[in-house]
Amino acid sequence: MEVPLFLKQTNMDESIETLTKPADLCIESASGKRWVVLPEPDAESMEQLHQIKGLNPVAAKLLVQRGISSEGALKVHFNPDLDQLHDPFLMQDMDTAVDRVSTAINSGEKIMIFGDYDVDGTTATALVYKYLLPYYGNLITYIPDRYAEGYGISFAGIDHAYENGVSLIIALDCGIKSLDKVLHAKAKQIDFIICDHHLPGPEIPAAIAVLDPKRTDCAYPFKELSGCGVGFKLLQGLTIKMGWEAFHLFKHLELVAISIASDIVPVTGENRVLLHAGLLAINEAASPGVQALIEVAGFKPYPDGGYRLKVDNLVFGIGPRINAAGRIAHGKGAVELLIAATYEEAKVLASRIDDQNVERKELDKTTTSEALAMIESLDNGSDLFSTVLFQPHWHKGVIGIVASRCIEKYHRPTIILTESNGKITGSGRSVFGFDLYQAIDACSSYLTQFGGHYFAAGLTMELNQLENFTAAFEEQVRSKMTRSELVPRFVADTEISLAYVHGQLCRQLQRLGPFGPGNMNPVFIARNLMDSGRSHVLVSKNGTTGHIKFHITSSDLQADDQQYAVEGIGFGLADHFSMVCGGKPFDLLFHIEENEFKGQKRIQLMVKDIRPSVTSLT
Repeated sequence: MEVPLFLKQTNMDESIETLTKPADLCIESASGKRWVVLPEPDAESMEQLHQIKGLNPVAAKLLVQRGISSEGALKVHFNPDLDQLHDPFLMQDMDTAVDRVSTAINSGEKIMIFGDYDVDGTTATALVYKYLLPYYGNLITYIPDRYAEGYGISFAGIDHAYENGVSLIIALDCGIKSLDKVLHAKAKQIDFIICDHHLPGPEIPAAIAVLDPKRTDCAYPFKELSGCGVGFKLLQGLTIKMGWEAFHLFKHLELVAISIASDIVPVTGENRVLLHAGLLAINEAASPGVQALIEVAGFKPYPDGGYRLKVDNLVFGIGPRINAAGRIAHGKGAVELLIAATYEEAKVLASRIDDQNVERKELDKTTTSEALAMIESLDNGSDLFSTVLFQPHWHKGVIGIVASRCIEKYHRPTIILTESNGKITGSGRSVFGFDLYQAIDACSSYLTQFGGHYFAAGLTMELNQLENFTAAFEEQVRSKMTRSELVPRFVADTEISLAYVHGQLCRQLQRLGPFGPGNMNPVFIARNLMDSGRSHVLVSKNGTTGHIKFHITSSDLQADDQQYAVEGIGFGLADHFSMVCGGKPFDLLFHIEENEFKGQKRIQLMVKDIRPSVTSLT
């Protein structure tokens, strides 16, 4: 499997020892993680960008690290525009897919829009339905039940289509491996158009059209679209074919943005353009369903109207609530919300989904506690490189989340399994530098079904195969990872002086966004810092978590002028306040953000980790 672009950016082929000097390897940070600084990029390219009027040298360095080393590339990156989108007809089978949909519309056929039950699939279903409805009303939607039908296209869904007179199914965020399901539909005189973004198997389904940029025979220039993004490209092609106004399609980009942010696809190339435009749509003119989600998530509009949501707000506020519908009840509830015609209707549906999200959090907390206890028991005297856990009573809707929680504490590839319909089924999550999909594929002789990508995957097996699979997966991890690679780490883009933390840099950093995999929010290290005497501890509203409010300076600043002290916030770091006020220098690892409160904008450090100072790398 080719290494994804967003992994290449962070130099995954370099070992920790290559990127970090010995002094850094032996210093324990507050989080227990090692700090890794990316290598210096090409000096000539940095100087070339630095010479462009007004470009901060730190911003120039970050841009070159991200593969942007010319003025032309800089203009494109700083000005994401829908004109930069690729021609949808470059995608394999797009002509055929568009012709088939237009034929169905012109002849009055009933079309089923079939989407997966997660946030990518439900946003894709809502997108296609909402866009087509004003032009053509003979549509129905279908989301499979996570527990009764499982992932992807189902026989039950096809039978439902047949019973309702459907002759064309548009499958979104699923279907690339559904060979038998497509044949089942063909026997019932139902055509399939598959819009997927997962890796194909050795055989492509015998559908009318299979849109998937990861097909080996597909020349589409951008390979990392979300499932909703592939659905968008189908609609873009149809818009061109039918002569419809593109504006009516672009106003639905809020749904594409939510899918890109929540499905953790690379925020590069076309995804970055779509995410940028989608965020504008959300913040300026959110649909009733999205507006209701924003409100139950607790985000407040600004006095001048609209919102200021960023990618993180979609990832942690909007996406989990959409996902909760399919995890706790049924994914169709998310689609009903996203296609709601009025705010009054959406408000009721959003409140229901918010309640489901509360229930999901409780299940998540309980299951995570049980899983961590199992790991501690298994690790007693062992030397495991992986985690594979099974409990038949665990809720299928939260096991993927629990896998991620386990990785936060035990940094190694993790698979969490439960029992469903007489089989073992589950979800896996990976760590930096390990291809989870490839490893599971190597163990596929023990599985009845699997799918996914580099960092996340789903799998199903017979009850008697658990021990065999567990041993085979452990062997895969051992053969590809060293013990040092399983040590958790923060990867920083560069070291900087606090003297660079000012408005010009902050404004240019904002233009590097929107951020996500492949274009991450820059992480900095500043060394040999001192408390100005005004840092203090803050307690969370519920009184359970402590934070540090930093007020710091360094020898790089004008020590006699306190206006040069820099402020910051370190959530959950209060236990390490003694490191700040102890009178000795310390290092910080942080993002730089502009905080707006009551109309006043202030630059602050969003501190992720702290440790005693070590000798500079440079």
